[in-house]
Amino acid sequence: MEDYPEELRTPPISLVSVVGCPELHQTISSFLHAEQPPINTLALPDFSKISVLSRKQKDPLSSSHSAAGILKRDWLSKHRTRVPAAVAALFRVDCVTGDPAQWLQVCTDLENLKAVLHGRGIKLIVILVQTYANEDVNEDLKITLRKRAEIDAKYLMMLVQDDTPELKQSLTRLSSTLAELCNTYYREEGRKIRIRIEKRSFSSVELNIRYCFKVAVFAEFRRDWAEALRFYEEAYRALREMIATSTRLPPVQRLVEIRAVAEQLFFKISTLLLHGGKVEEAIAWFNRHFNSYKHLVGLDEVSFLHWDWLSRQFLVFAELLETSSAAIPNTLSSHFGTPESSLTEWEIQPAYYYQLAANYLREKRYCLDNLLSTGDSEFSRTSGKVPESVMPSVFIGQSARLVEQGDMIEVLPLSDAEYVQYALSEAQRFQDSYEIIALFRKACESFTNLKAPRLASLCSNRMAKEYFFTEDFTDAKKLFDTVSSLYRQEGWVTLLWESLGYLQECSIRLDSAKDFIEYSLEMASLPIFANGDQEIPDSKREYGPAGLPSQSRREALQSEVLSLVRGEEIVSRTDRGCSIAVTKEQPVRIDVDIISPLRMVLLVSVAFHDQSVKPGSPVMFTLSLVSQLPCSIEVDELEIEFNQPKCNFIIINAVEEISAARSNGDNQDVRIETAPSIVLPTNKWLRLTYDVKSDQSGKLECLSVTARIGKSFKICCQAESPASMEDLPFWKFEGMVQTFPTKDPVLSFSGQKVIQVEEPDPEVDLILNASSPALVGESFVVPLTVIPRGHEVYSGELKINLVDARGGGLLMSPRETDPFSSGNHHVELISISRMGDDDESRIHSDKIKKIQQSFGVVSVPDLRVGDKWSCKLEIKWHKPKSVMLYASLGYSPNSAEAARVNVHRSLQIEGKIPISITHTFMMPFRREPLLLSKVKSLPGADQNVYLALNETSILIVTARNSSEVPLRVKSMMIQSNSNKNETPYSIQHVGGVSADDSLLVPGGEFKGVFSVRPKIDSPNLELGSVCLNWNRDLTLSDSEDSGVVTEQKLPAVIVEQSPLVVSLEFPPHAILGIPFLFYIKVSNQTNLLQEIKYSLGDTQSFVFCGPHDNAGFILPKMEYVMSYKLVPLCSGSQQLPQATITSLRYSAALNPSVTATTIFVYPSEPNFFVADNEKETILAKLNL
Repeated sequence: MEDYPEELRTPPISLVSVVGCPELHQTISSFLHAEQPPINTLALPDFSKISVLSRKQKDPLSSSHSAAGILKRDWLSKHRTRVPAAVAALFRVDCVTGDPAQWLQVCTDLENLKAVLHGRGIKLIVILVQTYANEDVNEDLKITLRKRAEIDAKYLMMLVQDDTPELKQSLTRLSSTLAELCNTYYREEGRKIRIRIEKRSFSSVELNIRYCFKVAVFAEFRRDWAEALRFYEEAYRALREMIATSTRLPPVQRLVEIRAVAEQLFFKISTLLLHGGKVEEAIAWFNRHFNSYKHLVGLDEVSFLHWDWLSRQFLVFAELLETSSAAIPNTLSSHFGTPESSLTEWEIQPAYYYQLAANYLREKRYCLDNLLSTGDSEFSRTSGKVPESVMPSVFIGQSARLVEQGDMIEVLPLSDAEYVQYALSEAQRFQDSYEIIALFRKACESFTNLKAPRLASLCSNRMAKEYFFTEDFTDAKKLFDTVSSLYRQEGWVTLLWESLGYLQECSIRLDSAKDFIEYSLEMASLPIFANGDQEIPDSKREYGPAGLPSQSRREALQSEVLSLVRGEEIVSRTDRGCSIAVTKEQPVRIDVDIISPLRMVLLVSVAFHDQSVKPGSPVMFTLSLVSQLPCSIEVDELEIEFNQPKCNFIIINAVEEISAARSNGDNQDVRIETAPSIVLPTNKWLRLTYDVKSDQSGKLECLSVTARIGKSFKICCQAESPASMEDLPFWKFEGMVQTFPTKDPVLSFSGQKVIQVEEPDPEVDLILNASSPALVGESFVVPLTVIPRGHEVYSGELKINLVDARGGGLLMSPRETDPFSSGNHHVELISISRMGDDDESRIHSDKIKKIQQSFGVVSVPDLRVGDKWSCKLEIKWHKPKSVMLYASLGYSPNSAEAARVNVHRSLQIEGKIPISITHTFMMPFRREPLLLSKVKSLPGADQNVYLALNETSILIVTARNSSEVPLRVKSMMIQSNSNKNETPYSIQHVGGVSADDSLLVPGGEFKGVFSVRPKIDSPNLELGSVCLNWNRDLTLSDSEDSGVVTEQKLPAVIVEQSPLVVSLEFPPHAILGIPFLFYIKVSNQTNLLQEIKYSLGDTQSFVFCGPHDNAGFILPKMEYVMSYKLVPLCSGSQQLPQATITSLRYSAALNPSVTATTIFVYPSEPNFFVADNEKETILAKLNL
């Protein structure tokens, strides 16, 4: 589309001419061009230049002469750049109102301008330019000027130059007026031509097409897209009808002109449809356009012009679709297309058209190559040399040549023979392959983005062929390798054959014998059985350098490869000067794994007859080989490789000398076996059974089998197990008899290429003991003992591993080398120490080969039979978790180097929580502070603990034994988290169970009572942590245990100043029927006068004297006392009358708790007998 002229690619823009006052031209032109729609300007500095607007002598609409062509080449450009729709004549006001000479000049300029515009229909507008707004022109003078110019009053305008607001308004009016005049001009011009079409006043079809084209262009100038589309379609229809009737030009050039005009008309039609959002109609129009001209090939000598033209149609339409991508729907509806022809989902994608454009360009190059290679056409025999000075003619699609005749230069038409020679010479100048590659690459990228891998691979295949054609074999090989992988994956045999044929040739050109052998063997092993002894015409073009795929070609390829590996040269099929060879100095080795396409060439199966074997005992295994090559292949040598190098051995053909086999091997100590014959028939298993012996315990696996053919070629195949061997993708659907790799079908379904070599029976005891579960926080000790029974222990190594017992794997991988934090691990291996020794003999971490949180490796000293070596494993649990403790002892049974023996033991240890700690805060006995935040909080919504400032509260901490092990509590204390010397609170231990090694049985509880007195007002006061020191109750323990400290942080509390504190005073007990005094004391802790209301409710258990409801005032820092006398009426534990104290200032009520208002009533006077020493103890505690 870039080759099209700009006037064709862009929509027409109105053109006006501005004459006079050149200093304003830039301002006017910029303003008009910025309008919507824009207007172009043709600026003439003065009226002496108006001759460029004059009309030529010949009338282009005259029908008196026969048309020499269809569309003039520069007509569209002329109306966009040289023929304005309106002319604006600019005059200075002082020139109009000045002396008579100036006025006479203005009149003369107007007369000359009218003479130039006469008969052309171009509109005229006169503009008077004022320097300032106060310059005015006499109205009579304006009327005279309008009469001179023969224009209406609205086409005489004033333009103020130096007044910006006025200038902008004047330019806006000017733009509107010029747009109106342009629209009128193009409408009138179109109507003139349309009348000729309707009256059929033309002498040829060419004029009909030309008139329709002009009407459509004038409609585009007016933005009348519907009328433009209609006349473009009418011109296209008329052009199609004249194909078989026009005889104006020679046949070849006539067809070239018709195609060129059709291309321009269709470009206009498709552009209007796509930019109007009519995608379906545009695609339908393209299909109609393609179907109309696809068979108009013309003569064979110029058929390349037809394919080039078709390619350009697809390319241009693809670019149009890309530029109109906003109008293309993402998904197709069920009614997408037209009733006559439905559209596929790919026809709306530009990639589809890029691909076809490249295909037709390839066809053009193929026709051109054939034409140049034969050179016996009628035109080539009759024509002479290529004509010179050929140039485009006045009409679109025509060419002419310049001929000098003396001093005159004459333009002469070309004959068809001359035109063909010229077209051939021009076609040879261009490298079509690079444009084909660019088109295919663009289509491939688009198809890849659309998730269409098959279409993308098709484009990549065509692109690779073009690289091959241009002898860029490196890029061609890369692309062919890419598409071949998809063909292998989806099983496209014929397409793969073609790609591999090209890859063969690329390998020869790149001098890569290994790649050539790989591609040739893969081609020879493809499932192709057709008889293709006779090549069909164009088979090289259709199937590539390899030719038609057939059984005979497969056999030829195999024979070719075998000749190559035995020393012969292979010559390229496309360039006889290129060849490759395999020599001893440059041997070839091919590796075949389980995903390689060369598994068809050689497939190796290995099956051991047993699942396990004792060290040093022989075990039988079957080696099976199969090939899908068309002919039998003889192997000179097989090398079997195991993961234990001592088990490797070589199988040689009986005709191969053993000395030659040893000379080919790197290791002279390798075991050598002889086979009568190693010949692989087609699709038939070759089975070889041998034994192998391993002295090393562990896994014995057959890794690969290497087959040597000739002196310099090896193919190494990865061994596969029959039980897990996959079918060959290309051969599994072929109708072949199914065979098994082993004679025993059971072994074919269960055989493995791996066998387990058992370890020697250990004669060393490894003992692990753990009598009870481990507790979180303590260092749990596990004794481990090594006792040699029948073996001596040399170079012993003990591995300790902690694994999650619930299947979670290792607690921490032993391969980790980064530093760890014990807080991130549930269980940690602390240390290993000798049993019964003191701390100085502890095995430190630096003497341990490797120790981590869950893994450790420790050296064991040499031990003789009867010796004993013990150690203790110290393990610490940070969280409750069930752990498997694995201990593995590896040793040599004698001092000489021998196979190591391993002893494994495991022990499951449960990690449990030893102690659970809870706490409770209590207010002082019979003393209730008023806490405003607590009173105003919603019930149940706030779980915070509120304490009163400078009031003593009681904290009760309870420790419960949650394990199954008896524990002893050594101490309980509350440790502050503050580092300051003065803490914001005071905590004292005031009571509870004695902590002098108190025994805590399973399920038992230990309680500690502490007094807490906050000293500061804080919304988030940290009270520290509860620290409980405990240990197991091990009466048989010989060592002193310092104990385990369990720490639990106390939650933060809210401390606030209590404005009122209510205290209750009454006897500790009462006697039935005997009155007692009940005091309610309210203390004002603030500096404000407090007003309270209080009430005492009735109860059936007491009668009292005193007010039920009352009010009072409390002075700052004073106390208000309410006194009641109560007589109990019932015995037992009774609830005193409910008291309610309400603070009017804070609108808060305080009700003493049930515990604080409970008293025990005796039926009669009780008698208590207390010893003297107990009295002293009670009095001492009361004084505290």
